[in-house]
Parts: sequence; structure tokens; C-alpha cells
Amino acid sequence: MLIAPTPKGLYCAAGDFYVDPWQPVDRAVITHAHSDHARPGSGAYLASRAGLPVLQTRLGPDASIEGLAYGEVRDIGGVKVSLHPAGHVLGSAQVRVEHGGEVWVVSGDYKLDPDPTCAPFEPVRCNVFITESTFGLPIYRWQAPSEIFGGIDRWWARNARDGRASVLFGYAFGKAQRILASVDASIGPIVVHGAVESLNYGYRECGVALPETTLVSDSHPRRDYAGALIVAPPSAQSTPWLRRFGDYSDAFASGWMAIRGARRQRSVDQGFVLSDHADWPSLLSAIGSTGAERVYVTHGQVEPLVRFLSERGLDAQAMKTEFEGEAGAEETKPGSEWSSPEGKLHSDPGFGGDPS
Repeated sequence: MLIAPTPKGLYCAAGDFYVDPWQPVDRAVITHAHSDHARPGSGAYLASRAGLPVLQTRLGPDASIEGLAYGEVRDIGGVKVSLHPAGHVLGSAQVRVEHGGEVWVVSGDYKLDPDPTCAPFEPVRCNVFITESTFGLPIYRWQAPSEIFGGIDRWWARNARDGRASVLFGYAFGKAQRILASVDASIGPIVVHGAVESLNYGYRECGVALPETTLVSDSHPRRDYAGALIVAPPSAQSTPWLRRFGDYSDAFASGWMAIRGARRQRSVDQGFVLSDHADWPSLLSAIGSTGAERVYVTHGQVEPLVRFLSERGLDAQAMKTEFEGEAGAEETKPGSEWSSPEGKLHSDPGFGGDPS
């Protein structure tokens, strides 16, 4: 096998490198900056140049990261390696590996729906495709993004008319910026949690257009948040940090909101089915577009997708990894800190503390 699972991660022995290793290694090729794919401690990293500032923030200022343009080819020990857009989050890439007359592609996480914050998914022809399967069941079929964000805008506008704040929970990296770039910013002011704003720095540095945002901890302690949209990570839910917003309606944005039990578990007023992963039709479309004769299925609904592909004549097999899919989009823990591009360390004084 050109790429094989090992205790440290997906390993290419011919080039002596790993793809998204889950333990520290000498050389790592990274598909994207979510915490289950980009882990600190490795000697050297190769990743898409498109999202380099965000990845540097995630891995720390001392991490040695080389940026590669999409489509640029790098020779690693006689193996040709190139990165191609995955459409998942800013800088996300599929890893194309060519050696000995074979081409393998590791998808990382991906989606086919349009997203103004990252380059669209690019089909890459290959002999072997290693695909995720986070939402690999026929029940998962996403609405068009315009319909989803239309629903968020209507919820926010209704709350604003009623004099309430709107608190929307979404993962701090990727989901939050997609929300910010897609909502109607004319409805009212937008306020964000510090964990979201620290990543906004990286997005703006990469040229992604985001509306004006105000950091909660920069706001006047007696500020009236009526009419505002507050974007926060899921870890902020059910904490004293929320008391400052007074009367508010809350909502959660995730692909898991398609499951009624998940909506009940989150105990929010509204659930928006918004995912940064491919739904069932997109998974099948992406796999078909590669022309691969063999498909390895990783994290998610592995067995159902393997069975479906096998019944249709593909050589499909499961591949065990430690990736986590949508659950791997990290959450900021209460009391956590983040660093601005200037290197200044911040913490939210109100997170878990005085709600005034």
C-alpha cells in the first residue's frame, strides 16, 4: 500500500511522511487545521499556503510549517505530493500522492456546497481514494446554503424586532467564519466570543471578507445586546458568560441538527442544519468523480458506505483512523486563552465569571 494506517497515523513509507498523524512524527502533511487532523509536536509540517496563518495559530509560533500552493508539486523522497482544495474550511486540502505509477488521494474532510470562506472542492483523478464518511447515510441531505442562511437571517431579524439578542453556537474554526461571511450583516451588530475572533484574525489576514465584529470582552459591561447576533463556540453554552446578554434566543448550527435527538440534547430554541462535511449525495458524487478503482473509508458512517459502494462493484474497504469528523471541530474550553497575531495572550474575563 502506498499509504497505510499505522499506530502514528496514515504513513507513506516510500516518502517517509505521514498524513494528518495523530502522534508526533518527523514529517507531517496536513489536510486542514481542525484539531483531529493537525496536532502539535511534529518536526516539520507541509500544508496548504491558503490557510497558513490559521494553522500557525493552531500549532503554535514555534511549529515549522511549509506552505504549498494548491496544485504545486513537491518531491518528497521520490514521491510526488500535491495539495488540492477540499472545500471544508479555509486552507483545507486533499493530499495527492504519486509513486510507482499509482496515484492515491487522501480527502481529509470535505464538502461540495459553496462556501465564501474557502476554495471549492476540486475532483482529483486517482487509482485509490481515501474518503471520510462523517455523514455517510442516505438520510443526510443538506438544504442549499441560501435557504439555511435565509433561515438564520429570519430568526435573527425576528429576535431583533422583539428586542432580544440572538446567540448562535457554532464551532470556532470554519463554521463561525462561514456564518459571519454569509449572514445579512445589515440586520444588526455582530458580537463574537474571543475564540472566534482569534481565528477571524487569520481569515482576514488571508483575504477572506468578514463583516465588522466586536469582541465581547471589548464591549462596555453595561452594553445593551438587544438586536445583536452573538457567535460563540458550543462550549459557551449553559455558562455564566451568557448572562450579560439579557433576554436572548439561542440556536446551534451543525450537521447534527438534522437529528431530532441532537436538537433536544442541545436544548436550544432553534437548530440550523449547517455542515462543513459532504452529505450523502455529495459523498457519492465526489467518490465517483475520482474514477478510483479502490476506496478506503475512514471516520464516520464507515460500514454503511463500504457496503453501499461494494454492492455497486467498487473495491471498498474500511480504514481505521483517529479522525473525528464534525465532532473533531474543536471546542474552546471555559477559561481558555487565545493569542492575537501580535502575540498578545488574551482570556475572556467574563467566561465563567462575573456576567456583568
